[in-house]
Amino acid sequence: MSNVRKVVIGVVVVGAIGGLTALAVTSKSDQGIEVRTESVQRRDLVSVVTASGKVQPKKKVDISADISGRVIQVAVEEGQWVNKGDLLIRIDPTQYEAALRRSEAAVAQARAQSAQARANQLKAQSDVRRSEQLARGQDLISPADLEQAHTQAAVSQAQFEAANFAVQQAQASVSEAREALRKTTILAPMSGRVTRKNIEEGETAIVGTMNNPGTVLLTVADLSVMEAKVKVDETDVSRVKLGDTATVRVDAFNTQTFKGTVTRIGNSAVQAAASASSDQQSVDFEVVITLTNPPAQLRPDLTATADIVTDSKHGVVSVPIIAVTTRDHEGKKFKVSEDARAAGQDTTRTHGRDEVNGVFVLENGKAKFVPVTVGITGDRYFEVTSGLRGGETVVSGTYQAIRDLEAGNPVHAAPGAPAAKGGTTPSATVKK
Repeated sequence: MSNVRKVVIGVVVVGAIGGLTALAVTSKSDQGIEVRTESVQRRDLVSVVTASGKVQPKKKVDISADISGRVIQVAVEEGQWVNKGDLLIRIDPTQYEAALRRSEAAVAQARAQSAQARANQLKAQSDVRRSEQLARGQDLISPADLEQAHTQAAVSQAQFEAANFAVQQAQASVSEAREALRKTTILAPMSGRVTRKNIEEGETAIVGTMNNPGTVLLTVADLSVMEAKVKVDETDVSRVKLGDTATVRVDAFNTQTFKGTVTRIGNSAVQAAASASSDQQSVDFEVVITLTNPPAQLRPDLTATADIVTDSKHGVVSVPIIAVTTRDHEGKKFKVSEDARAAGQDTTRTHGRDEVNGVFVLENGKAKFVPVTVGITGDRYFEVTSGLRGGETVVSGTYQAIRDLEAGNPVHAAPGAPAAKGGTTPSATVKK
């Protein structure tokens, strides 16, 4: 679906209420449906994508415990500034100190067993040498006894190697216990401000996991660089580019706006919840806007709305968005069967090959359908890249009048009709 069709559909929804209301009033007139007209002019247009999201610091760290235990000290308060390496939380180290002492004792025991195994190895090697001398010189030992001496030496060698491995294993346990003891003291991983505090002294800290936000004890954030992370609909994300400028409005700052630049566009979609009227999920992409000189009062998680400027043009031919409609090449409405009409299908729309975007131009008292090619979309106007040169008078309302118009319908200006807001000419009326 093209951007033009999407905008036109949006106008249909908004304009239907106003158009039907106007129809109820003007249809009583013998002159037919009253329409508004507007002169085609050159304007400055700005194409904007609007999206909402939240303000977040560019860099923040959620701090969780790597071990479980009772918290005996929380050295910071929410909102406090901390430097990298400052003490944040201390967990009761009693059981981890005991585990370290057990591990160190196990190392001592393993070393003693290794020394004993070494002595047995040396004795076995000495027995082998003596047995070989007896067997070689005086033949005072049987071959079986000599073989047994060799076997005992091999067993002693294996036992000595196993004892050495036991020493290494015990030393690794010491390192593990020492590391666990070290983790009872949690230090600041970066300089920043404590933006969240979820733990108090006396509570029990549990081992943190990525998928369990309830295990986050503290959050430290660098608030000097703030970002607005907004969700852009899949139909608009292709228009957003890195470097696009944006104006961000934060709900907590009623009248203040912030400038920013698009610095990241998500490569994968963020799945949103399915709407109540449809089983389909809306698909959004995260767009990150880095704010320029954010104030110190800005806080994480504040709701924000961003207007991202995706394109702008100066002095281009433009027409009101509501003026653009679809007809066949002759400016006629598409014929729809009575069955389709009874089913509530829109009788002015089709997906056939002959569908043409265009506007109705007032010429010699008649409505002339002029196919147009549109460019960027502004707040209220389409850029026209071909089909119009400027100065023409086009039908700009009501919605119902544009819906019913066909090429060749006689029209004339309504007597005494006021000029429409925005530089439009007096209204015109379609003769039935």
